[in-house]
Amino acid sequence: MPTRRHVIGATAAVACGAALTGCAGGGPGPGIVPPGIKGKVIAQTADVPVGGGKVITQWKIVITQPTAGVFKAFTASCPHKGCSVARPEDGIIRCPCHGSEFAADSGKCLKGPAGAPLVEFALKLDGDGIVIV
Repeated sequence: MPTRRHVIGATAAVACGAALTGCAGGGPGPGIVPPGIKGKVIAQTADVPVGGGKVITQWKIVITQPTAGVFKAFTASCPHKGCSVARPEDGIIRCPCHGSEFAADSGKCLKGPAGAPLVEFALKLDGDGIVIV
């Protein structure tokens, strides 16, 4: 018959294992869309230059156009300390606070101190409008 101590220890081990399994996914999950923008046009394609982008400060989202006709959306909050990233240029999204750099086509961290990528949001084009889905 297991003792109370054994039951508590086994329960804690299972809980820790489940928590670690959840952390081992290898990357961030899909971004949680800020309230009030899902399905709305948040930018125009003409406002997002090829190789660059635009920061939508109202919703802390950065829109990029890494190659002609390809648009991406990421959180504009640096995963290092939460500073807002600067407007993307030359395919790079830079954080002005501590110098982290991210790829404009994937959000991947290219230079620290940030150790995680920018979270990506799904988007679609609606005519000339960019819509977060």
